[in-house]
Amino acid sequence: MQEFTGVWVRDPRIQKEDFWHAYMDYEICIHTNSLAFTKKSSCVRRRYSEFVWLRKKLQENAMLITHLPRLPPKNPFFSLNNAREIGARMEGLRKFLEEVVHSPVLLSDSCLHLFLQSQLSVKKIEACAEGRSRYTVSEAIHSFASGNKRFESQSEESMEEEDDMHCESE
Repeated sequence: MQEFTGVWVRDPRIQKEDFWHAYMDYEICIHTNSLAFTKKSSCVRRRYSEFVWLRKKLQENAMLITHLPRLPPKNPFFSLNNAREIGARMEGLRKFLEEVVHSPVLLSDSCLHLFLQSQLSVKKIEACAEGRSRYTVSEAIHSFASGNKRFESQSEESMEEEDDMHCESE
């Protein structure tokens, strides 16, 4: 059977931080039969700045072993209300992820899997990938992936709270 990995970037949503500040996040969905992935289907929400972090992290971890695809350029005049700009950005993010998940070198990076299959923040992804959390990468993916769920369970919330206390005590 041939391996496949499908990547979708869809459902852009404006998130308001306060009265003056807002950003756009996107739903990232993966469907695969690849043994490299812990879950075969998952959906998470990510914003552009998290993609920038992921690319930098992959570059650090892969060093000069492989070529990294480019992200769509950051536009200082990006409009949260311009459907054409949003569509072009989503397509650029999808192409970036498509290339990344088909690179064997990059596919071995824990940060990539946590980015794609958990709702953990960038800070918590780094802690988990570096072994500075109470849960493994696999446990994080199973506990914090949204998949088709829309709400976290109580056990996931308590696991995150425990991890926050663990990180603060270090």
